[in-house]
Amino acid sequence: MREESYRVERDVFGEVLVPVEAYYGVNTVRALESFPISGLRFPRVFIRALGLIKYSAAKANLKLGLLDRDRAEAIMKAAYEVVEGRYDDQFVVDVFQTGSGTSTNMNVNEVIANRAEEILGGKRGEKKLVHPNDHVNMCQSTNDVFPTAIHVSVAESIIKMLIPSLKILENSLWTKAKEFEEVVKCGRTHLRDALPITLGQEFSGYASAIRHGIQRLEKSLEEVFELPIGGTAVGTGLNAHPEFGKIVVEELSSITGIRFKLAENRFEQLQLRDACVSISGSLRTISGSILKIIRDLRLLSSGPNTGLGEIEVPATQPGSSIMPGKVNPVILESSMLACIKIFGNDLTIALSNQLGELELNMGMPLIAYELLQSIQLLSNTSKNLAVKCIDGLRADVERCRYYADVSPALITALTPIIGYDAGALIAKKVVDEKKTVKQVLIEEGYPVDELKDIIDPLKLTKGGLVSKMSMKSKNGS
Repeated sequence: MREESYRVERDVFGEVLVPVEAYYGVNTVRALESFPISGLRFPRVFIRALGLIKYSAAKANLKLGLLDRDRAEAIMKAAYEVVEGRYDDQFVVDVFQTGSGTSTNMNVNEVIANRAEEILGGKRGEKKLVHPNDHVNMCQSTNDVFPTAIHVSVAESIIKMLIPSLKILENSLWTKAKEFEEVVKCGRTHLRDALPITLGQEFSGYASAIRHGIQRLEKSLEEVFELPIGGTAVGTGLNAHPEFGKIVVEELSSITGIRFKLAENRFEQLQLRDACVSISGSLRTISGSILKIIRDLRLLSSGPNTGLGEIEVPATQPGSSIMPGKVNPVILESSMLACIKIFGNDLTIALSNQLGELELNMGMPLIAYELLQSIQLLSNTSKNLAVKCIDGLRADVERCRYYADVSPALITALTPIIGYDAGALIAKKVVDEKKTVKQVLIEEGYPVDELKDIIDPLKLTKGGLVSKMSMKSKNGS
């Protein structure tokens, strides 16, 4: 490239060439040179959180008389443009960097400082009117900014994106539970025939699992609402006004509508990201529930002619490049992959939380990236699964009923009358002779007029004890 495409900036290590069109500066270029690792960048929601923090910090410093109005308002304007996503292409530092996230914090400081410099009539890279450290980073350290950004971005993502998506999935499952409440089928334990159940009851279990997952997630959020901003480098708050953190938290709460609060102990918040591990655990648990549901649905929809075929999932695309007409449960399978990735991210987050000694966690960039990815994956998966699969599920009522009728486990309803051992003999005859329980009971001489109510699969799904149980066989058993 031509030399005039760059401007010269300096730091304690010497001169650096910075692209003239770049809003970032020397620190960001140093980071680009130091960390050519993965090409992974922080997501939009994280950059938004950093912009919100810098906006709120400038406003706090203005209120506290630490920044003059013109400079503070220029920083606030530039920071909010970052919030709006105008300079996303300027945040170029790799996720795999220094463990505190210093390079990303400096990337943000430089972009905001250079934009504020322009707003005040200066030029990018001059640092005469607005300095990235002295002004944009005033009363802050990367060590309190970065974990604050993690918590703000995680809270926003969960409240505004993930929970609504999970509720869509939960509602879809409850709708199917209601729709299928009279569809009786054979229950299965250990993949063997068991007592009858309705398809609706089966789906109610799925819906309840998602509901409890949401509740656990909401409880885990309480820790995420705590922000360490104002603790600066090691948690003591050196070089920050005593009221700075409180004002920033109030401003962040006002902008986002989320009830953030100052951390009860900033030293803990800088040393560990336990709240993130807890949130990740909740995401893993929900993913496990969804994975179990999906595996059930794949099994129930297996076929069309040689599987269970109790339900039919919506067809969305051809399933084979060689077998014409084959349709696969692709929405279910893409969701399975996402859930497995969330499990992997959870392990990464747990291990990253153990990095670093004494006053600072060294796994923060990776924790931020993996946790926000998990939230996005679970959010998109939940909604996609609900809209493109669950909502369009259909039951094969006749096939479900057939499996219920031929299950040898129906004899269980009569064991209080005839005893376990006699019931076991009848069940064995059902399997060996490939007959229904009703057929065998008739052959054994039990009264036909009492059989209808006692071994009706749908009635058995209501639970309880069968009443008026006085049946005897012709053999008096």
